[in-house]
Amino acid sequence: MGDEVTGNSLRGRLDYQPIHQRPALKLPGGARVAVWTIVNVENWQPIRAMPRTVLPPPMGQPLLPDVPNWAWHEYGMRVGFWRFHQALSSRGLKATFALNGSCCEVYPQACQAALDAGWDFMGHGFVQQPMHKTPDQKAAIAETIAAITKFTGRPPRGWESPGLTETDETLDLLAEAGIEYVADWVLDDQPVTLRTRAGSIVSVPYTVEINDVVMTAIQQAPADEIFRRGRDQFDRLYLEGKDIPRVMAISIHPYLTGVPHRIKYLEALYDYILGHEEVVMWTGAEILDWYKTQV
Repeated sequence: MGDEVTGNSLRGRLDYQPIHQRPALKLPGGARVAVWTIVNVENWQPIRAMPRTVLPPPMGQPLLPDVPNWAWHEYGMRVGFWRFHQALSSRGLKATFALNGSCCEVYPQACQAALDAGWDFMGHGFVQQPMHKTPDQKAAIAETIAAITKFTGRPPRGWESPGLTETDETLDLLAEAGIEYVADWVLDDQPVTLRTRAGSIVSVPYTVEINDVVMTAIQQAPADEIFRRGRDQFDRLYLEGKDIPRVMAISIHPYLTGVPHRIKYLEALYDYILGHEEVVMWTGAEILDWYKTQV
């Protein structure tokens, strides 16, 4: 099939290839696992319904403005984000910074801190809404890339759609806009190449399992779930990575894991992982560059 996509089938984007039946990949220094952290920063607009809620509306009737749920998220940007920044910087770690393009103006201090820390900026839509609800995807992608480029001096190489949403055309539009890797396709422990009408784009392994939206906001797991599940995930990938290298993602949001009763469990997970040899702590762009040397 080459680099062309037949129709709009998701299956047409890549071949089915079991992980043990593909060309061998090798991490530098004989490492077993590459771990990347994705810090998600979003612009929840007060004039719209909130993307997610913690407090149901009185009598089941949604109200706008939704002050408590908007403020729940805003706490993350005023306080929680800075806990992430300290947890990562104190350990010499860099994150991949998945941000709505409009955050460059709404939260400039947080974006500057991420830039100064050398984080990898990744497009995450212009505002926080599904790609299916975006009137003009091409324009929104361009606007997001332009905002990040203006702020950082270089265009983002990666993209994570809000809510991991894509229409049949999203991947093609991203490739045409120059995006090199995406995090929407949570289907493997290694990067894989996806076909688009503009050539190929790489899927870097993301996660809906070691992801605080799922654990905390949806499954309502105990505060230490990110440590317990993250440790178990890492242990298995580390075991398997002796033979076939793996990628592990840790996806966090300031308003969830950045709160006082959860942050220590994220820190404990980092300390546990850092206690192992044969691990590289990378950004999404670093994983992309490594993968390109392998294929």
